[in-house]
Amino acid sequence: MGFLLKQFFSFVKLLNSDTGTNQLAAGVAAGFVLGMTPAFSLQSLIIFLCIFLFRIQVTAAFLAAFFFAFPAYLLDSVFHRVGTWALEAPALQELWTQLYNMPIVPLTRFNNTIVMGSGIVALALLPFVMVIARIMILRYRATVVSQFKSSKFFKAFKATVIYKWYYTYDKLYG
Repeated sequence: MGFLLKQFFSFVKLLNSDTGTNQLAAGVAAGFVLGMTPAFSLQSLIIFLCIFLFRIQVTAAFLAAFFFAFPAYLLDSVFHRVGTWALEAPALQELWTQLYNMPIVPLTRFNNTIVMGSGIVALALLPFVMVIARIMILRYRATVVSQFKSSKFFKAFKATVIYKWYYTYDKLYG
């Protein structure tokens, strides 16, 4: 539980900082895919590799994965229907046979209807999640952060010794 709270507070700090909006939105989108697809699979390993190789915010990805994992369990019946439709499509039978006979591809467990359906749904919704996350981050920064920074409470807190100590500490040790 402590790890999750640390990630949450880190994410709030990132939202209030000047960290790039695209990096945060990409983190939320990567977390969406991690949360929707089954854990401990080759797909998850590929997403983790992308998170660490590209400029994607890790904290946003882990926090989003945690929160999107709960709705994914509720959507298992939808994933099953989508996966069944994709795996039983007559036009794709030869493709699935060839993929299953390849060396590494069967490790993705794509022949499971829920895995296939969750992968299809996650990849189909990925661009929308990215755009919506970016819009929400921009709106949050424009309204909440600007109003909080212009409030009398924040201005008074900023004048205290505690804030100056925290600012110096944060500047030195991040």
